[in-house]
Amino acid sequence: MRNRSNSGVRLDYFQRLINKTILKFQNPITGLFGTTEHDSHAWVRDNVYTIMAVWGIALAYRKNADLDEDLAKAYELEQSVVKLMRGLLRCMMLQVDKLEKFKKTQSTKDCLHAKYSSQTGKTVVGDSEWGHLQIDATSLFILYLAQMTAAGLQIIYTLDEVAFVQNLVFYIETAYRTPDYGVWERGDKTNHGLPELNSSSIGMAKAALEAINEVDLFGARGGPASVIHALPDEAQQCQAILHSMLPRESNSKEIDAALISVISFPAFAVDDIEIIKKTRQEIEDKLMGNYGCRRFLRDGYKTAREDPNRLHYEPWELLAFEKIENQWPMFYAFFILDGLYRGDTESVEKYKALLDPVITRTDDGNLYMPEMYSVPKDKVDMEIRSRDSQKRERTGKMLHLWGQSLFILGRLIDEKFISPGELDPLNRRLITEPRPDVVVQVVVIAEDIMMQSLMAEQGIAVQTVSQVAPIQIYPARVLSQIYSLLGKNKSMGLTGRPSSEIGLLATSKLYILQDQILAFIPQFIDQHQFYLALDIDFLVDTMKNTMEDLARNWRMMGRPTFVCTINTSMLDHNQKLPSSLVGTIKKLQSGYIAGTRVHLGDMGDFVSTSCITKLSFVNTDTQYAGQDSQISDFLGDVLKKACPRPRLLSLGKKASRSYRHSSIRGIVRRSRSIAVNAEDIPADKDILRLPRALSYEETALSFALRKLEKGAKKSRRKGIVETTLPRINTSEELAHPHLKGNGRSPMCTPNRSPVQSPMGSPKAQHRLWPFMDKFNNDSSYNNVDVHELVDQLSQSENLNEQADIIHYLYIKQGPNWDTEVDGKSCTVRELLVELYEKAGHWKQWWLVRHAAGMLKKRVEDLALAATDLLVRQKQLSVGLPPDREKIITGPLPPDELAAIIYESCGDDLSTASLTQEILIYLAMFIRTEPKLFKEMLRMRVGLIIQVMASEMSRLFKCSGEDASDHLLNLSPYELKMMLHHILSGKEFVITTEKVSCDSEVMNEYDDEYKFSVVSKQSRQETSAFASKLSRKGPLNQKMPSVTVQSPPSAAGKPEIEDEMEDRQGQWLRRRRLDGALNRVPVGFYTQVWKVLEKCHGLSIGSHFLPHSLTREMTSGEFKFALQVERVLNMIPQPEYRQLMVEALMVTTLLVEGDCRINLSGQVLNVDKIVQQANSIFIKEQNISSEVVNHSTGSAGICLHLYDTAPSGRYGTMSYLARALAVFMNIGDHQNLECNIS
Repeated sequence: MRNRSNSGVRLDYFQRLINKTILKFQNPITGLFGTTEHDSHAWVRDNVYTIMAVWGIALAYRKNADLDEDLAKAYELEQSVVKLMRGLLRCMMLQVDKLEKFKKTQSTKDCLHAKYSSQTGKTVVGDSEWGHLQIDATSLFILYLAQMTAAGLQIIYTLDEVAFVQNLVFYIETAYRTPDYGVWERGDKTNHGLPELNSSSIGMAKAALEAINEVDLFGARGGPASVIHALPDEAQQCQAILHSMLPRESNSKEIDAALISVISFPAFAVDDIEIIKKTRQEIEDKLMGNYGCRRFLRDGYKTAREDPNRLHYEPWELLAFEKIENQWPMFYAFFILDGLYRGDTESVEKYKALLDPVITRTDDGNLYMPEMYSVPKDKVDMEIRSRDSQKRERTGKMLHLWGQSLFILGRLIDEKFISPGELDPLNRRLITEPRPDVVVQVVVIAEDIMMQSLMAEQGIAVQTVSQVAPIQIYPARVLSQIYSLLGKNKSMGLTGRPSSEIGLLATSKLYILQDQILAFIPQFIDQHQFYLALDIDFLVDTMKNTMEDLARNWRMMGRPTFVCTINTSMLDHNQKLPSSLVGTIKKLQSGYIAGTRVHLGDMGDFVSTSCITKLSFVNTDTQYAGQDSQISDFLGDVLKKACPRPRLLSLGKKASRSYRHSSIRGIVRRSRSIAVNAEDIPADKDILRLPRALSYEETALSFALRKLEKGAKKSRRKGIVETTLPRINTSEELAHPHLKGNGRSPMCTPNRSPVQSPMGSPKAQHRLWPFMDKFNNDSSYNNVDVHELVDQLSQSENLNEQADIIHYLYIKQGPNWDTEVDGKSCTVRELLVELYEKAGHWKQWWLVRHAAGMLKKRVEDLALAATDLLVRQKQLSVGLPPDREKIITGPLPPDELAAIIYESCGDDLSTASLTQEILIYLAMFIRTEPKLFKEMLRMRVGLIIQVMASEMSRLFKCSGEDASDHLLNLSPYELKMMLHHILSGKEFVITTEKVSCDSEVMNEYDDEYKFSVVSKQSRQETSAFASKLSRKGPLNQKMPSVTVQSPPSAAGKPEIEDEMEDRQGQWLRRRRLDGALNRVPVGFYTQVWKVLEKCHGLSIGSHFLPHSLTREMTSGEFKFALQVERVLNMIPQPEYRQLMVEALMVTTLLVEGDCRINLSGQVLNVDKIVQQANSIFIKEQNISSEVVNHSTGSAGICLHLYDTAPSGRYGTMSYLARALAVFMNIGDHQNLECNIS
């Protein structure tokens, strides 16, 4: 008999240690581990971590076998691992009905349980008696099922089990938008049962999705039916959200020690080295102690001050746990493993030295990992005075199985019995390794020969759909239908993949289905869904962003293949290819677009270099023999040309004579609720011009005022030169047709410029279907004969007339009413669909949006867009404030979110469509330019829409009602660009371009004008633009128009006057925009927390922020920021809100620097500080009472103060600082200068 080697002897020692400390607790029937010998509760997460050491020692025996019996030991240990994993699988399979429900509801009541009985495998507590929804635990099980299977263990035995695991993948793929109770089963740290979105859960789910994809659960002996599929877009979405959240764990936990398992072993979920370093450093700085890591800040679990008679905490008592949180030594083991995987010997030695004193040594020489260490009750006060100064005592379980397993695993790797890679056969540890540049393969395909010839005329050679055969091209919804078959199992009642959405990464692969190669067009190009794809400029812009996204997020083997089809719907009015589309394709030919490497070619050239996936789950089992015909039928429906529907709406420009005097005329326009209230808009901009009691400023302003007064008199003598832009007739003009020819807004007088919107705060006029009352009270509506309207519709050739009639029929008769137009059966809905298509073809965006709202259309990525914002710590509100604003604080299913939007917009269906658009654009920007949203917590879409209407009113110098018309008639691309300019704070102008149409049929739109939003580069450019407008003369009155005052020539003006005109109103607008966007300075909420910590409270408006908030929440806690934001959002005027934010920043002077003012017991009234600053400003500027009355703005604050720059000696911050000094009775406050960055 051979002698054992030294390594063999050492390995035997670890095996004995595992037998005595881990395997002795494994139940022989279920294979599960209870927490102790007397506690049979088996947690899924704890069990997976516990078995890792057993798997590690088995790998070590197989690798370092001295004797045959070593291989036998390895097999025995492996079977213990299989027993445990199959035991957990059985427990979850007993809850298959919950799994099926959860895929649809994501409810905490429908989730799989977090713990089971180690003796029976059944549940041990009720659905509502525990925080069961712990996505990280299920994800950890899937991750190690994949790792162990890849290492050669046979855990899954049947295809039914394969189907269940596939549905487990569906269970976790929504982790990025599903709040859960997290690693510590508490959710919000007050333990009131409030689930949160947790970074640790999202990271573990992301790792599991990537690991399990394409894994054959039967191992080397498996076939196509046993392969698991995970769509790459779900993992990528988890990654995007994870990167945006880290190092924050959740709303209530600014950092959590559990994140070490996400950035390092076992998940390796983060590929950004800087984020990994930052998160690791945050854990070490804020949570590391002498006995281990705190789980999170203010964790009261089993501390000396915790009340053992209740599970939850009162918010105010959380401060009592600060600095005395229990420390968990198992996190030293996590950091040792982290150092081993990074090859950081210094870090390994550091944490080994820290761990050694806290490990318990038993009488028989065994090493035990205790659960935690706590501060003794009699030493709590001293520990609070000096953190980590007191000796702690062991508490909780003497042997913590989870920590014990990690401790042994670290020893096995450190002593070279196994290598890090053997525990990671799927190579997740290499996620941070640099990857080669991704080249995006682009295939442009013409719908037919005609489109091919049009492309050839532009020097672009493309294939037609028929010419790429045998490769088949389908829209993304076909792939969604195919994937709906994945995971179906009749015997277990599993319905397969629940989502109908297919992401960009999924459509950028090629697929093999029954020996055919399939390629798919991205979902955003599908014009059968929402109307955004009808705008070619938007489509082209999205394509550019798509290339960049693909290059940045592609992780698979092979190159991404982007397929784009060119069809007749992309042609302009002259049946020509749009220049933007042609220019983009020619850029693709150059090999670069938007900084991304691309390769434009034919489909056949890319088959060998593309990423290809086999759709092996289709028709692989006899019980699904019907799948083949099901797929064939669906493909046939897609390929089958739609029967040409009889076109029932005529084309032309004439409106019928009866329509001109009909009461339903303009009914579409009257359904809108967005308007800038004229009562809040001063009639003249001159109210902002006044002399200041300053030396240089007095001279400059006086000179400018004299010049302006002379200019005004000259203008009144000469008359104002006016031009018109396209406009939709106002309600006044609809009632009085003779107004149509006056060439100016009804709110203008011949001797006065149009009403200016920027002076007053934009406020919605809630005209929610005012004409609905007329249906009951107005005889003109009651006497309308719907059958006469149908006859009128059949003869109408005017788009506006058709829209008004169909709108009336939709409201009065309902969408399913049969109109029998022209003697044919045709419902109102069918007419509405045709109207929608017709408006889309002629790019009448106001009508496209209205018809889309009536059809209740929902943008495909609506829920995903909202989720992208919400999970990045942004809240959403939809609807016009204050009455109909609805706040969205958590991710919602698509249909539920759409229902909330339509409900919040009332019967203003145009705004409902516009709201969906704004959400999509905001999500695009937050993914590509997150810096635009810095220090913005709530996106108030209704207020953003109002601000956009206000900006239109300012630019076109028109009424708020006309401005909302112009806003609705912007193309999706221009609306997106306008929103981007507003978010970025850039000045912009709107240009017009005449679009002529050669079609004789559609001559109604011969004089159509296209709006374009462009950055304002200089004053000279703006003046040139205005002069250009003044030379155009009147346009077609049937199109939307505005009145524009041509500015006087810039020639000969003094430079000081030019400067004055440029700057006048600038800061008022800036405050209004920032207030509407809820933007605050960097570090604002942390600074407010510091002020609140020192005083009794802050009074803001009629609301109060108490000092007790600082006891409930830490300064970096997201929940605190939301509390401050909630109070600020009660202020209706955005400019006044922003002034209050500036005042709050000034109060931080009381707690910073050399200031030693005692604020104890004081309430800081921020409103009084602002009002005092206003009084000081008026007094110093020597403003007369008459001028003050004339220039009073929101909340009684002088408009001139609103329009004052924040910094400098005469800035608002200086006045606010002096007002604060008056409020606090601080000495000399006359010579204060405040500078801000």
